[in-house]
Amino acid sequence: VKFNNCAGNKGVRYETNSLDFKVRADGTMYAAHQVQMPSKQLILMLTAWDPETLRRWEAIVRFLVAEKSQHNGHKPKGRKTMPGELAQQQSDTLLPWRQHQSANGLRRQKRDWVIPPINVPENSRGPFPQQLVRIRSDKDKEIHIRYSITGVGADQPPMEVFSIDPVSGRMYVTRPMDREERASYHLRAHAVDMNGNKVENPIDLYIYVIDMNDNRPEFINQVYNGSVDEGSKPGTYVMTVTANDADDSTTANGMVRYRIVTQTPQSPSQNMFTINSETGDIVTVAAGLDREKVQQYIVIVQATDMEGNLNYGLSNTATAIITVTDVNDNPPEFTTSTYSGEVPENRVEVVVANLTVMDRDQPHSPNWNAIYRIISGDPSGHFTIRTDPVTNEGMVTVVKAVDYEMNRAFMLTVMVSNQAPLASGIQMSFQSTAGVTISVTDVNEAPYFPTNHKLIRLEEGVPTGTVLTTFSAVDPDRFMQQAVRYSKLSDPANWLNINATNGQITTTAVLDRESDYIKNNVYEATFLAADNGIPPASGTGTLQIYLIDINDNAPELLPKEAQICEKPNLNVINITAADADIDPNVGPFVFELPSVPSAVRKNWTITRLNGDYAQLSLRIMYLEAGVYDVPIIVTDSGNPPLYNTCVIKVKVCPCDENGDCTTIGAVAAAGLGTGAIIAILICIIILLTMVLLFVVWMKRREKERHTKQLLIDPEDDVRDNILKYDEEGGGEEDQDYDLSQLQQPETMDHVLNKTPGVRRVDERPIGAEPQYPIRPVIPHPGDIGDFINEGLRAADNDPTAPPYDSLLVFDYEGSGSTAGSVSSLNSSSSGDQDYDYLNDWGPRFKKLADMYGGGEED
Repeated sequence: VKFNNCAGNKGVRYETNSLDFKVRADGTMYAAHQVQMPSKQLILMLTAWDPETLRRWEAIVRFLVAEKSQHNGHKPKGRKTMPGELAQQQSDTLLPWRQHQSANGLRRQKRDWVIPPINVPENSRGPFPQQLVRIRSDKDKEIHIRYSITGVGADQPPMEVFSIDPVSGRMYVTRPMDREERASYHLRAHAVDMNGNKVENPIDLYIYVIDMNDNRPEFINQVYNGSVDEGSKPGTYVMTVTANDADDSTTANGMVRYRIVTQTPQSPSQNMFTINSETGDIVTVAAGLDREKVQQYIVIVQATDMEGNLNYGLSNTATAIITVTDVNDNPPEFTTSTYSGEVPENRVEVVVANLTVMDRDQPHSPNWNAIYRIISGDPSGHFTIRTDPVTNEGMVTVVKAVDYEMNRAFMLTVMVSNQAPLASGIQMSFQSTAGVTISVTDVNEAPYFPTNHKLIRLEEGVPTGTVLTTFSAVDPDRFMQQAVRYSKLSDPANWLNINATNGQITTTAVLDRESDYIKNNVYEATFLAADNGIPPASGTGTLQIYLIDINDNAPELLPKEAQICEKPNLNVINITAADADIDPNVGPFVFELPSVPSAVRKNWTITRLNGDYAQLSLRIMYLEAGVYDVPIIVTDSGNPPLYNTCVIKVKVCPCDENGDCTTIGAVAAAGLGTGAIIAILICIIILLTMVLLFVVWMKRREKERHTKQLLIDPEDDVRDNILKYDEEGGGEEDQDYDLSQLQQPETMDHVLNKTPGVRRVDERPIGAEPQYPIRPVIPHPGDIGDFINEGLRAADNDPTAPPYDSLLVFDYEGSGSTAGSVSSLNSSSSGDQDYDYLNDWGPRFKKLADMYGGGEED
């Protein structure tokens, strides 16, 4: 057999569905052993398969057996059985089970036949059932045989696609087939006798559905998006479109071919792109892609099966949108060759000129974004050019102040480029360079002090009016005739004065290095220099005066007070000195006792320890306790030296064994005698006695006030107290009465049944009752008063609370009475009575107040 897989048949292997035949690598088919042909022809299924791709190809091989003893095989090229051959096969009767007679008359069971595949075209119009093949066994002449089939499509879903006549063995298809639903079926044919006993072994039946071109190619996407750089060469890959056909891809029904139907726009050529008819790859076919002219192409792609045959194949279309991407093929160019601007001197962060450029590349991309550089004209770096991200303009900005007196104008040469480098083969334009002229305008600049801070050195104590220095300022405006005047801005001690015209500084007081205004021997003052320009400008300068110390401060003795025991050799007093001056006008110090009065040197002595310290001690063996003023002369080492006579207060007191002053000794040393101490103690005792008597008197007064309150008559006590009185009653005859008549009955039925007008009962007004405030579970002490007031206000305004402000009806007492009328009785009170106090009793007595409180007017 001959086979070609279009790849050189490398590694392709062959196999058959029969163990009796094998195939060599070169396609030669041979018998594996001696084979007895059962009939005049033999049909085998030959398979070629690639182990790498696992792809398989099949072909049917038919052997014709000659009548001679040798077997001559006829091997056609591998191809599928055509529908005409299928009809020929269907008209034949297959005898898969055959019996053979041996030489000695014994019957021998031969190998079962292999039934070739049965091909059925899809979408057949019938009529159904349609016969496919007839199966019979040669034993049907001896016994009655029943045939059946099993498998998918017979007794397994989908059910009853195939059926078989159990008597004749004719096999049918019952409905149209769809290869895209199922491409093949594997059934097994069975032959049994009437009792269900197996007569023959089951035979495999393979049914293949022949594909028909009933499916159009379908694109994976209806719209494809791709891109290609402008200026791309012909043959540049753009994108791939893919369409799938559900039909058999090994036949022309499923072989899809592509072509471009239309291209929009057709500029600069109507065929800018082409497509690989088999793979669907779209590539450029012509030069001239320019994004600045055409930014996007719309290409309609058609996919057709039947290998692209437009007469027989089915077609479908999709849209390919090809975007031409930008490359930096257009250098930026200045819109004009020269620019100008103006800037005041001494100003920074000021935009003095805007440089406009034109770039035809895609806006706001690296191919469009401009970068500006100053090539020449600014060696000191006064200017920089920043790019406006929106307009792409270059903003010439001052970053270092310019001076009109130094440069009145600048001639800059600037160049513009893009963030992205230019495309290959693109050169910079001459218009990518321009000149910028910047004029500097003169403004009134403030005078300045050339030496700031200025330091001078002099001795302290110079007299008033001494000229210290000339602190003058310089006006940078050389081209303006302006005068500079000076003034004092800061002089903490008010020691200095400055000449308003020439800046000469003189003293107005004596400079003292020991002043609080001096920090580290330096005195600072600030002066102001102002010109008369428009507007005026001023500058400040600081003068530092370093004061050299002179010996103008005498030393002071330390400490000012001390104490010592009345007996010598127990302790001493260490003394030193402090001097406001600095070295060499301070120590070593000289300590000595004055000769006058003579008692000082008689009682005291000074022992020198070093240049700064000495010891003061008693010269005599005993000195009476008390406070003594001991004068000591202290002299420094200045030139000339200064001395000071200082007095130290020394408390002399008796001491204990440790050398410490005792308490009594300290008091005695303070200068108090025994009589003074006794007087102080008596005063303290008298003061304590007076305080005790005052406390006793206050307690007794409180007790008398309490006793007086208990002696007050209760009738004279008008305080708001609850008083309990005795109850008085009459005799037993007065108590014989029915109290039930005075009680409110629990039920009103016996009263309501009486005749109207003859009953007297309290009637409760009918109306909505007010809502009384609810007392909180845990009331706050501050809320109790509010709660009581709210409850009282609600009760006063409650018409349903007794006594009722309504007509009172009483029980009927009978038709007549033996007693006379009481209407003639008059009140025993004489004279007019004032009822105005009823107005103060609240809302419940308002009606009585209105009735009686009006006097004669009512």
